[in-house]
Amino acid sequence: MELTQAVILALIQGITEFLPISSSGHLILVPLLTDWPDQGLAFDVVLNTATWLAVVIYLRRDIAALTSGFIASLVSRNSMTDKGRAEARLAWMVLVATVPVAVAGLLARDIVALRLRTFEVIAVSSIIWGIVLWVGDRKAGAGKGVRLKDLYNIGWGAAIIIGLAQAIALVPGTSRSGITITAALLIGMTRGGAARFSFLLAVIVGALAGAKETIDMIQTGSNTPALPLIVGFIVAFIAAYLVIHFFLKLLDGSQKNKAGSSMTPFVAYRVGLGIVLLLISRYF
Repeated sequence: MELTQAVILALIQGITEFLPISSSGHLILVPLLTDWPDQGLAFDVVLNTATWLAVVIYLRRDIAALTSGFIASLVSRNSMTDKGRAEARLAWMVLVATVPVAVAGLLARDIVALRLRTFEVIAVSSIIWGIVLWVGDRKAGAGKGVRLKDLYNIGWGAAIIIGLAQAIALVPGTSRSGITITAALLIGMTRGGAARFSFLLAVIVGALAGAKETIDMIQTGSNTPALPLIVGFIVAFIAAYLVIHFFLKLLDGSQKNKAGSSMTPFVAYRVGLGIVLLLISRYF
């Protein structure tokens, strides 16, 4: 593997992993536009580890607080503060929302790998869920009478709905971050709260997926040179960290725009990407 390939693939992974635009929709274009050899499972594991580490480090304070609250809810619930109870509740909601995708991943991963990774599926998924994201985003940016939930107001029902949406993200082209943010917006969360909850889910889902990929890599072996792996890790980590930072800043809002910025540009990009993929599948 050449360093150019490593850098470009790492940039694609780092930029698209946490934006609601589908990383698979971009990665499927790479073989079409280049004559690069398959990067191999080891490189995939390294990139996924890099992006996972980026979100863990960025949300380290939230993760520490939720972990502390979760443990306290198990061993000393009666002596918890209101803040601790809120953190424990959010931790439980994250776990609840993770269950559907864990079950779906075990039951449907072979079907997804063998039958759904096509231009048509990715294109249609990108377009349909892009439009649904637009609907949810309009709700978040609606008039003054709409009451929006923040991160700590998520209930059991909302967590289950977001979790079921995350399971749908196994279909290529859907975008895990995109569909979980969409579901959160549709049930009344703020843009910033929806993105943060989605990223907290990514911590657990990324760990589970990474563990599975690492086991597969150990079983199959790898002959990928060390330098592309190191370069890919660094590039993907930096790109993902910056994307997380600026995306959350964009959605968290300000004094002048408390609702946060609209996600319409991401919607337009998704629909455009889907149309391009459909044209490619039809004429090339």
